[in-house]
Amino acid sequence: MRMVVHFQLRGRVQGVGFRWFVHREAAELGLRGWVKNTDAGDVEIVAAGDPEALDELRIELHKGSRGSRVDAVIEHELTEAEGESLGAFQIEGAW
Repeated sequence: MRMVVHFQLRGRVQGVGFRWFVHREAAELGLRGWVKNTDAGDVEIVAAGDPEALDELRIELHKGSRGSRVDAVIEHELTEAEGESLGAFQIEGAW
């Protein structure tokens, strides 16, 4: 069974290596999807994979990276079809 989840993280999550942290965690868990900064100062993530792997990512997102402060994790489950086009986990807008 595959799941697709959209996460939005609020707090001090930009300028502290948070996207790189998410990329490393998601790749290690074998998830597909992406992470990016938003203009509002949040970090947005779409991740697809096994429910157990997504649960592990969720735990790490609440902990955050060194130097970050996660004030809120907002999540919505997406349809499996919304995750069909996702490839290997990547950082969007990093270059």
